[in-house]
Amino acid sequence: MAGAKIPDFGERASASREAKQRALEKLRSKPALDPEAAAARTAALEAREAAAAERRAAHRAAIETEKAARAEARARAQAEADAEAERIAASRRATPIKVPTPAELKAARDARYAARKARQRG
Repeated sequence: MAGAKIPDFGERASASREAKQRALEKLRSKPALDPEAAAARTAALEAREAAAAERRAAHRAAIETEKAARAEARARAQAEADAEAERIAASRRATPIKVPTPAELKAARDARYAARKARQRG
């Protein structure tokens, strides 16, 4: 049984030259590009690129508008929260805190005890 034939350098170089020659022949046999078709293709490409740039610009503008709206809403909510906190603080300052006396605490405790006993009696 004979082993596989290993090509030497000369055979590999000639195979490479032949492959390059075939590729050049294939390229030469292609018909020349029609200038009108090339111009139409270029115009279509430029139109697509312009439309894409316009869409990107519109998208960026929409994002910036949304960011501005969110910032405005955040500022409005913060202002409302500050106003509410100030209103609550003012109402707390206006009404003094009433600390019950020990006698009042005892009376409230006694009232709860009496109510619980009344519920248990039915």
